[in-house]
Amino acid sequence: MTKHKIKFLPYDREIEVSEEQTVIRAALEAGVHVNASCGGGGQCGKCRIIVESGEIEGGTSERLNREDLEKGYRLACICRAKSDLVVRVPIESEIDPRMLKKFETSRQAARVRQVNFEDLKSRGLIIPPVEKKYLELPPPTTVENLADSSRVIKFLKTHHNEHRLVFWLAVLRKLPDVIRQADFKITATIVRPVFDDGKNQITNVEPGDTTSRNFTIAVDIGTTTIYGQVINLGTGQILAEQGDYNAQIAFGEDVISRLIHAEKPGGLDELHGALVKTINGIIRNITAEAGVREDEVSSITFAGNTTLSQILIGATPAYIRRSPYVPVTTLYPPIRAIDLGLDLAPHANALLYPSVSSWVGGDIVAGVMGSGIYRSSKLSLYIDIGTNAEIVIGNKDWLACAACSAGPAFEGGGIEFGMRAAEGAIEDFSINPRTLEPMYLTVANAKPRGICGSGLINIVANLFETGIIDNLGRFDRELKSARLRDRDGIYEYVLAWKNDAGIDRDIVLTEIDIENLIRAKAAIFSGCQTLLGEVGLGIRDLDRIILAGGFGSHVDILRAMTIGLLPEIDPARVTYIGNGSLMGARMSALTNRIRKDVVEVLKKMTNFELSETLSFMDRYMAALFLPHTDLDLFSGVKARLNSRIAR
Repeated sequence: MTKHKIKFLPYDREIEVSEEQTVIRAALEAGVHVNASCGGGGQCGKCRIIVESGEIEGGTSERLNREDLEKGYRLACICRAKSDLVVRVPIESEIDPRMLKKFETSRQAARVRQVNFEDLKSRGLIIPPVEKKYLELPPPTTVENLADSSRVIKFLKTHHNEHRLVFWLAVLRKLPDVIRQADFKITATIVRPVFDDGKNQITNVEPGDTTSRNFTIAVDIGTTTIYGQVINLGTGQILAEQGDYNAQIAFGEDVISRLIHAEKPGGLDELHGALVKTINGIIRNITAEAGVREDEVSSITFAGNTTLSQILIGATPAYIRRSPYVPVTTLYPPIRAIDLGLDLAPHANALLYPSVSSWVGGDIVAGVMGSGIYRSSKLSLYIDIGTNAEIVIGNKDWLACAACSAGPAFEGGGIEFGMRAAEGAIEDFSINPRTLEPMYLTVANAKPRGICGSGLINIVANLFETGIIDNLGRFDRELKSARLRDRDGIYEYVLAWKNDAGIDRDIVLTEIDIENLIRAKAAIFSGCQTLLGEVGLGIRDLDRIILAGGFGSHVDILRAMTIGLLPEIDPARVTYIGNGSLMGARMSALTNRIRKDVVEVLKKMTNFELSETLSFMDRYMAALFLPHTDLDLFSGVKARLNSRIAR
């Protein structure tokens, strides 16, 4: 098999690949992030690279014009090396994981509800899932010669009131040597069951007193991003945290693309490998930052959607996308972390949040736990907005949930110049309705490179309220401005001219982009409306809205209501909680009380399959307007529109 070397600039990374491998796959293996939103089909046109030297096969597409091709641009997902290559990743194709933390806004930081460990402890809500106990064992004699395991159990019963103890096989194998090398002074790690009728498992023994070195890791597995935290089990303190892009992005931006890829020969193994590689990278970085050794991590807790949870355990998710939409399981037993391919010690337990259904996963259950809506009497609407939008409505007495496919518009997919919230992304916008000249702000105040999800909402809301687009998202053809133009039969607005941009093209917003946004927001709003309708309630019955997820924490509430993305209620009743999935994973890692509550929450939660709910499509069609066909649902927007018309 012929091999060639590919060098990626400006990263100065080199990798050897076969001729059958695409350049984007080579980039993935080399650890070089390149935008890829369509799963490698050559459709989105975002994985642009510049071939500086060498011979390639393929890479051309209608997404690249003649000028692009003459400059050496190619699409990384559909080209292959025919010789050694030097390629440059242009700035618009880069994904920088450092931006995940760097550009958190102060608004998000101020409104995230943190878990207060001492408060939970004072209320008796801390039931440690994993504890370490120090033992100074009496050595055996000819008179008292109990077995080593019996000696440990007897001491734990007598001195620590521990009962129903069983050893892991691996611990029994090393127990005789460890206790004698440590002069019978050891530390035992005990994993407790969620319910009292289970067994307490002794999962590790160590020489000496290591009770102060007991740590856990909480992980949110997102479709786009994965976040991890290392936590001191004794104090509840977060010692280090990090986020990174899910390497599965190379196989598709959305869950459906990955479900399809999982059914290809070797596809499930590729998806599992990419996921584990990302998680292991995060584990390695946060434990190093916290000064924690891998053998000091006793447990790791995951919260993710149903598809990604199944991929993590290596089970096919094939039947999730086919009616009647059946997952392999909704409840996961404790699993040894190393059996998932994780770089942790053999005694580390992995715990996955249970799912409700194929489309409402453990990440949403974790968010419900983290937000506390299951303990409140207020009628709450919980929304996690991402590639898929998950919705939960209810209170302490009942809960109903559903999921809807919003598509990748809020994360840059399906938008010609869409991008994530990285440096140069247009995130805020206003327009002079007379001159049609824009004023915009970008992330890090850099030259504009594209439009992030929150920026897209802000732009469309402004264009709509000023009358530049109508309620169908079409530009007013009567307006005269160089910024409004017809390009190949498609109307567009020029946000930034080429000379002002951080890339070598004009940055525009097209009517197709707006149409994709309208479809995405319609799916979310109609999902909320349908779920409320199915339980006999309406928008006006809501006491509060809780927004979760990285995107949800950056949304401008009034503008989201202006386009009909969120139900119109008093903005003061909208709460941001940031990463609810990670918050729930952390709480579950700290106390069995939360794990016990999860079981009760699952019993309360009724799942609705929107695709099987007849009223959903009618409501969806009615929401395919700005903000909606029924303006009485958006009285504030209606008043502002009437005021503009009157002027």
